[in-house]
Amino acid sequence: MHPILYEIPLLRFPISSFGVMVAAGFLLASWVLGKLAERHGDDPERDPARYSRITVWVLVGVILGARLMYVIVEIARGSETGRLFREKPLEILAVWNGGLVMYGGFAGAIAGGLWSARRERVRLMHVCDLGMIAGFLGQAVGRVGCLLVGDDHGRLVPERFADLPFPITLRVPEVLPEKSLFEPHLAGQVVWATQPWMSAKALIVAGVGWWMFRRRRYAGQVALWMILVYAALRYVVEIFRGDTIRGVWFDGALSTSQLVSIVAGAIALVLLVKNRKRRDPGPGRA
Repeated sequence: MHPILYEIPLLRFPISSFGVMVAAGFLLASWVLGKLAERHGDDPERDPARYSRITVWVLVGVILGARLMYVIVEIARGSETGRLFREKPLEILAVWNGGLVMYGGFAGAIAGGLWSARRERVRLMHVCDLGMIAGFLGQAVGRVGCLLVGDDHGRLVPERFADLPFPITLRVPEVLPEKSLFEPHLAGQVVWATQPWMSAKALIVAGVGWWMFRRRRYAGQVALWMILVYAALRYVVEIFRGDTIRGVWFDGALSTSQLVSIVAGAIALVLLVKNRKRRDPGPGRA
């Protein structure tokens, strides 16, 4: 666990591992999207530059959406963090301390990406298919930041499973480092290693997306399959999550992400069934 990688001398400004890994994930996703645009874009000469400009707005959407959803959930729950946001609104901007909700970022990324894609005059659903493949590859890297900072941690592991190795389980340090997001009572305890599971999940979703892209029948089909697979896997991982900071509902029966997974997965499934006979991959088909 290394929440702070480096502190800039004189300024005493900390460089967080979370921020570094999120930036690395974004750079990877941008590079992959550029390569996909070169090979599978409708206009291989102009699309790489167009897609590069789109990624800027995707990043803006990810950060704004993920943070906004986190803030809304915390304020709605009346948590200590939510009270902090009400009393000190500038704390809302401190994203380097953690506190991002994937589904909010996902919605923001789609909104920002599609808005920019419309301005660039490229096919919206084609961009969405390619962008989600690249985006989930980037998320696999970004999720490493959650592990380094102690965010998105798992529940306490039952005694009979406590000897299982990493990355199945994770032993929390006896002394939590500064800026750690592990809860104090978890110091020295064994929890489910949900953070690396999140990275593996992102890789699986990206793999499914690439496999489907080679076989898609219409633009947008890849994105729907990726949403469906992500929703199912996220629902399962949430069962092992131990950080209730994202909010739990119905007396703890479901987390916020599980509720969103049910809705998003259901919508994706309905659209896949509705479009099952559609055949329209367009000029950018694989």
